[in-house]
Amino acid sequence: MLAVRESRLQFTDAERSDPEIGKKVRRAEKAAAKADKAQVQIPTHKRPKLMADNSNGKIKVRLNFEETRKKPPSELKIAEAPTKLVRGQFHRQMQESEDENVGVEAADALSSAAERTGDTIQELHHHARLQPYRAADRAERQLRSANLRALQAKAEVQNPTSNPISKWRQKQQIKRQYMASKAGHSAANYTTSRAAKAASTAASDGKKAATYVVRHRKGFLVIIAIALVAAFLLNVVSSCSMMVEGLGAGLASSSYASQDDAMLGAEETYSQMEAALQQKLDRFQQDHDYDEYHFDLDEIGHDPYVLISILSAMYPEGWTLTQIIPTLNTLFEKQYILTVDVETELRYRDDGNGGVERYPYTICHVKLENFDLSHVPVYVMNEKILSRYALYMATLGNRPDLFPDSESVDRLKKGYEDYDIPSEALSDTRFAAMIAEAEKYLGYPYVWGGSRPSTSFDCSGFVCWVVNHSGWSLGRTSAQGLFNACTPISRSNARPGDLIFFQGTYDTPGVSHVGIYVGNNRMIHCGNPISYTIINTQYWQSHFYAFGRLPEEL
Repeated sequence: MLAVRESRLQFTDAERSDPEIGKKVRRAEKAAAKADKAQVQIPTHKRPKLMADNSNGKIKVRLNFEETRKKPPSELKIAEAPTKLVRGQFHRQMQESEDENVGVEAADALSSAAERTGDTIQELHHHARLQPYRAADRAERQLRSANLRALQAKAEVQNPTSNPISKWRQKQQIKRQYMASKAGHSAANYTTSRAAKAASTAASDGKKAATYVVRHRKGFLVIIAIALVAAFLLNVVSSCSMMVEGLGAGLASSSYASQDDAMLGAEETYSQMEAALQQKLDRFQQDHDYDEYHFDLDEIGHDPYVLISILSAMYPEGWTLTQIIPTLNTLFEKQYILTVDVETELRYRDDGNGGVERYPYTICHVKLENFDLSHVPVYVMNEKILSRYALYMATLGNRPDLFPDSESVDRLKKGYEDYDIPSEALSDTRFAAMIAEAEKYLGYPYVWGGSRPSTSFDCSGFVCWVVNHSGWSLGRTSAQGLFNACTPISRSNARPGDLIFFQGTYDTPGVSHVGIYVGNNRMIHCGNPISYTIINTQYWQSHFYAFGRLPEEL
């Protein structure tokens, strides 16, 4: 089919000069130029068209020839298959009756060779005729991607946001609007119209295919058998390529087993428990009578996917809301710890008669600690259950639609960041061994307390695993423990294979996060998920603590 022309976007001089937008604009303009060049290569022909001419007051009809693009030659259709099947049957019948006729066999061989040669030439010719159309289609798709990136960069400058969910929604909205305007539909009904068209086409093609299959039942029984074997092999290969050690258990085992009303009910119940806790804190001073209050309160909240993944790991066959109420209470008690300490001081004041009197003065200290629901699983699960939890967090139970506002959905859609290590850095055999082991776990979810592939990892668990499988023997320790085992080095002397440490990423004293430095201002670390990350961002620079070098032997 003819390539659909993409929009040629127009940008202002200010937008071109903006450092955040200009680069994307130039790429879009370059892609547009390539697309225009590809369109020129499509063959054209002159089509006769009758035109009415009344320029001199008299209506005359004359014949004009307008230049239009030729339609591409049609691709191979299923209707062509019967011809090849009949031809093959004819040759088989000839061969069955040629046992004593060498001349006929030779003639048939020559005929078959000529037919094969003719088919090959025809296919090559057909491919050559299709080439300009395919090139134009590829150029238009590249232009579409470049246009979207430019529009998204423009939107980020005009409406900046640090919220990853907001950024994702912004990109999706731009894409919908762009595709809708290109298709001539509103953004709301574009998806519907496209789906309806696809369904209609599929129904028509299915009817044609079914008719052909009925006429050639025997042949297609063989084809179906072969297809089943091929599907099985492809499934095995696909499963192997996607399988994560200890995590890969298939689509069914990675999906939440409970009904939607049970999962939504559990989330609503837990949120109500948090709302009641917040209300208690908000009314604390009204409900008590102390002279002075000091509040040290962590923020209340949780990721709904963490909650549902915990429950699904503990109840893999599914659960009802009534069944898991005790578990919700247990999780809540472990996530939130509220302590109230009251101290009483004896103070002095004027008694109004020229003397002093002593009186008790009460000071109330209210502290709420939120240990984060994602830190709870390691305390309530054995390794087998923790492995299921890690799998659910890696896939979100194959239900990203369940809680679309969760940041976990954005992480799932974004995936993990990869990076090609420069070949010169891999000349260090020790570092090469570290990267070979570390990259096995790209995309693994963050699981607090996790220390092995079966349970996934936290930051220190990941680095310890890589170090212990790359020539060292360090055991399992914390980020602070890893720092204590290293020799601190300056930023200027850091090299690939050194460890990089951060502080203040969690509410904990000392070193709180660790990664493996890979050069070029990047590290591989267990964020959420395990991925490569640029370290010269504002966040990582504000939390940077030190570089450290592991000893030669440990």
